[in-house]
Amino acid sequence: MFISFEGGDGCGKSTQQRRLAAWLESRGREVVLCRDPGSTSLGDAVRNILLHGTELKIADRTEMFLFMAARCQMVEELIRPALVAGKVVLSDRFLMSSFVYQGFAGGVPLESLESTGRIAVDGIMPDLSVVLDLPYEVAVRRIGGRAEPDRMERKGEEYHRRVRDGFLHFARIDPRRCEVVDATKTPGEVEQAIRDKISGILS
Repeated sequence: MFISFEGGDGCGKSTQQRRLAAWLESRGREVVLCRDPGSTSLGDAVRNILLHGTELKIADRTEMFLFMAARCQMVEELIRPALVAGKVVLSDRFLMSSFVYQGFAGGVPLESLESTGRIAVDGIMPDLSVVLDLPYEVAVRRIGGRAEPDRMERKGEEYHRRVRDGFLHFARIDPRRCEVVDATKTPGEVEQAIRDKISGILS
């Protein structure tokens, strides 16, 4: 089983990823955690460029290719072998994030994202994408305490409002694969909502 966690900055993806992993492991499942971009040597290097390369000018399509390259490496090096071995893979972001950040919010044509995405993931897609939905104002309060906002977080209010709209848009057009969870609730309530959905799939 492959599950991705999607949503804007500050929505709690990494927290819920860890909590779900602990719950699944308590039920005897072997779990592999990954983050997109990242989780491989190449992916971590690309992540550093994309999130912290503030001195670099990165064109929209270049940004798309960098994300796809890191994702491709993660699929080949980590995700595919884990799925073949019967493990559960939990990823902090996957292809939907490119459709939202570079496409819906960023302006890269959807056809370009679809064609490069097919090559990057080579048939590997989440069985479920958990979309943690959080209003922009709440997200700003949550991430306000971070010492240094990353390159994506600096893109401004209008951009990040489009990001939220984008996640909800893609969740609506693929309801069988996507589950929208209200991320304004407490971490425990969000965790329970995710567990309820996963329990139904596992059974």
